[in-house]
Order: sequence, then structure tokens, then C-alpha cells
Amino acid sequence: MIHAVLTIDDLPSQNTRAIVDYLNSKDIQALMFVVGGWYPGSRENAVYALQHGMILGNHSFTHPFFSELSREECIEEIEKNEEFLDKLYEDAGVERRFRPFRFPYGDKGGENKEFLQEYLKDRHFNKVTDTSFDFPFWKDMGLDKDIDTFWTFDFGEYNIRKGSGFTEEDVFKRVEDPYPEDGVNVLEDGRHHLLLLHAHDETEELVPEYYKHFIDYLLDKGYVFDRPEFFDA
Repeated sequence: MIHAVLTIDDLPSQNTRAIVDYLNSKDIQALMFVVGGWYPGSRENAVYALQHGMILGNHSFTHPFFSELSREECIEEIEKNEEFLDKLYEDAGVERRFRPFRFPYGDKGGENKEFLQEYLKDRHFNKVTDTSFDFPFWKDMGLDKDIDTFWTFDFGEYNIRKGSGFTEEDVFKRVEDPYPEDGVNVLEDGRHHLLLLHAHDETEELVPEYYKHFIDYLLDKGYVFDRPEFFDA
């Protein structure tokens, strides 16, 4: 048996509602990370996700590389998106119990990394419970100490774009690879994962309901999707 928490980046998108409805049909609660400055016409879809049981986290306001920003710009990206999220929860009529954060691209800020980790801690952002993760890289990279939400496996389906040459088959090759370059065999029994998908309409256009294909496959392989849990802020 393999346990996982599902995370989905880059909400709100036009396909957000369909993703949420599918997840609920499978009794999967996902942790979804919102970019407040994107897709202004899809804002109501983020409200829909909240009202249908998903947890929304902060993914910055414009999705920049944090290592290219000053400290002040980093804080502005986070705080502006916090205001956006507070209003989403208010409009949804849902209590905001948790405040997870994920850096865009996994870029933790370069030389400002330690400053930003202290900032996230001082601002009482929530760390996803990761005590069951026994991948060597998790401790080697200091991810067991970091407050932000990283991942153990990224499907990479965002690479499916017109002219890219990257296909759904390539995603399944990553999933099925017993000796991946990053050292994480996503089908190894007994593991616990933080999985990363993306809510991208561009992917939806080329592979309709792509998220179903990957999650259904993992469910068929015996995956159990756990509800996100957090350490106290």
C-alpha cells in the first residue's frame, strides 16, 4: 500500500470545477495552491473548490522566481496573495484553518532562503506533516525543517504543450520508472508521498481530463490518498 497527499498547483483555472468534482467522487481532499494574479475570470472556481472541501494554499500572487526578488518583493508576493486568499475564504463562507505556502518552481529564494523560512515561521504558516517521509533527499535538502510545502514526486504533466514533444505517455514513463533520476520510485510499496499535479487549461486542451488518467492509474496500483494534515503553526 502506498499513501499520498495530493497537491495541485496554479489555481484557479477553468478546469478547476471539473477537477474538484472528480476528486470528490473519489473521496480525495487535495491541497490546492492559488496564484491570485492569474486567471481573474476564474476566481469563482477557487470559491467552488473551498465550498466543496478542498484546502487552498498560497502560491504567491504572480508566480515569480523568488531567487530573483528582493526580500521586500518576496514578502509583497506572499502578503498580497494572503489578502486574496482571505477574501476567497470569506466569500466561500469557509473558515480558514490552515495557511500552507508553496514557492513557485520550488525556488525557495536563493540567498534569501533562511530569511524567508523564518518569515513563514513567524507569520504562522503551516507545515504539512511529513514525519512518514523516509526518502534520503528529504533530509539531505533540509525539507524536513522547511516550512513551505515541497513535493516528493512531480508528474511533470505541465510539459504537455503544443510543439513540446512531451506527451501523456511520457508522464506514465515517469510514473512507471523503477530507477528515476531523482531517486523516487513512485510505485514502491510502503512509501508516503506528496504528489504534485497542476490545474492547467493548456494541458486540458491537449489531453482532456488528464488528471483522471494519472490518479485513476495510481488508485488501480493500490494508492490510498490521505487528507492533508499540518503541524501547529
